[in-house]
Amino acid sequence: MATALFPGSFDPVTKGHESIVKKALPMFDKIIVAIGENTSKKTMFSLQMRKKWLQDTFKDYDNVEIDSYNCLTTDYCKLKDVRFILRGIRDTADFQYEKNISDINTVLDSSIETVFLLADKEESTISSSFVREMLLFGKDVKAFIPDKVVITDKDICRQ
Repeated sequence: MATALFPGSFDPVTKGHESIVKKALPMFDKIIVAIGENTSKKTMFSLQMRKKWLQDTFKDYDNVEIDSYNCLTTDYCKLKDVRFILRGIRDTADFQYEKNISDINTVLDSSIETVFLLADKEESTISSSFVREMLLFGKDVKAFIPDKVVITDKDICRQ
């Protein structure tokens, strides 16, 4: 049984994230979408809120599991017996960044393979940071987030 991990901060989850998981579903028996704690990032949304959004987004998919972790991604993969890390690529800058992380992960555990999927053209400009910036200026972000996700002003943690 092949399981893939789709790690990220999902702050917030976007249509791009949703699209990558849906593209990968036929390739894997199971996909774990897991919120990883990134010690260098401050988040706008609580872990509980981000988990809820992911659960709502993927509730109709029996082979998608939602989780969170606060260790190195490769250590989490070992814990969950995962051999594939799933990553979405929007552009060449994403590729270079993700390739560097993949190379480091290979040094940490050579049994884990990173699978890159290209973002659809419609989602190639969407990023969580772009959505957060729009929210800070009071803009409507419905076009960029999954239909089942609702963000209210009270959800935003202004740090």
